[in-house]
Amino acid sequence: MHSRRQLIITAAAVAAFATRAAAQPAPGAAGQLAKFLDEVFAEALAESPELVTSLGLDKGAHADAKSKLRDASFAGVERRKQINTDQLRRLKAIDRSALGGMAAVNYDTMLFDLQSTEDASRQFAYGGGAGSPYVLAQISGAWQDVPDFLESQHSVETRADAEAYVVRLEAFARVMDEEIERVRRDLGLGVIPPDYAIEGALRGMKLLRAPPETSTLVTSLVAKTKAKGVAGDWMAAASAAYTAKVMPALERQMALLESLKPRANHDAGCWKLPDGEAYYAASLFSQTTTRISPDEVHKLGRDVTAELSARADLLFRQLGFAQGTVGERYIALYASKKGVYPNTDTGKAQIITDLNKVVQTMQKRLPEQFGTLPKAPLEIRRIPPATEGGASTHYESASLDGSRPGVYWLNLRDTAESPYWFLPTTTYHEGVPGHHMQISIQREADLPMIRRVMGFAAYAEGWALYSEQVVQEMGLYKGEPLNELGYIHDALLRSARLVTDSGLHHLRWTRERAIAEMRGIEGDPEPLAAQEIERYSVWPGQACSYMVGKVTILKLRDKARMALGGRFDPRKFHDAVLVSGSMPLTALAAVVDNYIAANKG
Repeated sequence: MHSRRQLIITAAAVAAFATRAAAQPAPGAAGQLAKFLDEVFAEALAESPELVTSLGLDKGAHADAKSKLRDASFAGVERRKQINTDQLRRLKAIDRSALGGMAAVNYDTMLFDLQSTEDASRQFAYGGGAGSPYVLAQISGAWQDVPDFLESQHSVETRADAEAYVVRLEAFARVMDEEIERVRRDLGLGVIPPDYAIEGALRGMKLLRAPPETSTLVTSLVAKTKAKGVAGDWMAAASAAYTAKVMPALERQMALLESLKPRANHDAGCWKLPDGEAYYAASLFSQTTTRISPDEVHKLGRDVTAELSARADLLFRQLGFAQGTVGERYIALYASKKGVYPNTDTGKAQIITDLNKVVQTMQKRLPEQFGTLPKAPLEIRRIPPATEGGASTHYESASLDGSRPGVYWLNLRDTAESPYWFLPTTTYHEGVPGHHMQISIQREADLPMIRRVMGFAAYAEGWALYSEQVVQEMGLYKGEPLNELGYIHDALLRSARLVTDSGLHHLRWTRERAIAEMRGIEGDPEPLAAQEIERYSVWPGQACSYMVGKVTILKLRDKARMALGGRFDPRKFHDAVLVSGSMPLTALAAVVDNYIAANKG
């Protein structure tokens, strides 16, 4: 589980950072801020070996990072809190009133990030900060993210790279033991995940606990060394580290979780945690970057649901689905098997082929609405069968040096869960004009390095959801009521998240009630709805970032249209939003104000 500050940068941009960092800072507040931003980026590299690897910097001066993993201990958490406190102090020493334009936006973005982190870390001692209450759960912990990191990020070109992989396997065991230390500390504070979250984590860990010869932690290194012709018995080397270090540490985590089961309850919301109501408010603030209240979140969800359902009703009637609520008709649509491909490898490959055609069509039409376009390529790949049981469809950002494209990972564990009618909208969300375009443009923009790497959920998810509506406005669903129902379904999913997230964490709904409410709104099969609710019960607030972000961007677009009249150009508006990079929604409002002022003529 990742925080809103996802680090999304590539090695190709580092030269610009190094050049700027070596230069003498410009005088005044702007120069002080530029120097500070470069320092923060350097400090982020020093704290995260995984980040160094993801940037392609784990060579030369940073070569030692390639054999390391993060410090996940309680002491490491406390050290990072101290770093944040010091960075906040240094930022506040810069005169904000002397800054204008993008410098002011950069300052305000950093201030939000540092201050919200500072406030939450002072108030809450457990978990991983606001929005991440549990060190271990079915979607959180090193057991889940380190294997994926080693598979997708750790490159092997030389013998030293392969040896570093083996050392990282041993470090993986250390990280898991450090997490045990923190779970035990949180246990003393009364923080225990829900029973189903513990069971979900144990199921995932049991899958990870495979024999060495079939474990992806071992076979990944064997495949990488074979592909590059790196001599050595890497099956034996990786198996030894896996058997001696990783397996025992994994067993210790599993034993710990088993010991928690008698003390765990079925309560889903974070209201049950120490100072739980304040924790949810802080999580909402962190994830939405606004002061929206839980009651306002719930009302917004209900209001948007009603608006979307009215349109869905008309489309359903066109298709002959006239009985029941909209949610019940979506359930009936799933049951009809419309748009379901064969649940075979061939059928799943055909889905990927057909969605690539959707991307190609969209890319040709992007210039109608967007000025700046991404340079990075996009690929659609199926999530591997070994991890698709608990993994969600997601986007993995590209590198600018061409070594890694942007990848839209699609979960196709059961094609009945993924009928084609909603897959085009999912593709627009994850690909273009959604995440791939937004993140790639941010990376390619002329921004300070730390601004290129920062990610705020309300901005990023809000943009991706907003872009779905732009596609609808462009007429790509015209004459296709079934696919438009897919678009509305995904929007209803996000309005249902507002309803159920606030229901779980504020209104104290049960897991079962939240599942029923979600299905009643958007009609997903029960396993999918259950996975959604369980995910957001241990990730409070994040579910709200999508629709809050979309509604905010739509309001800013309306404001710009009203102010500019005939001068309004959607391509320039979208450039203003995207080229400025991910930021809190409050800062985005200032960016749009600057855009309006610059285009009034």
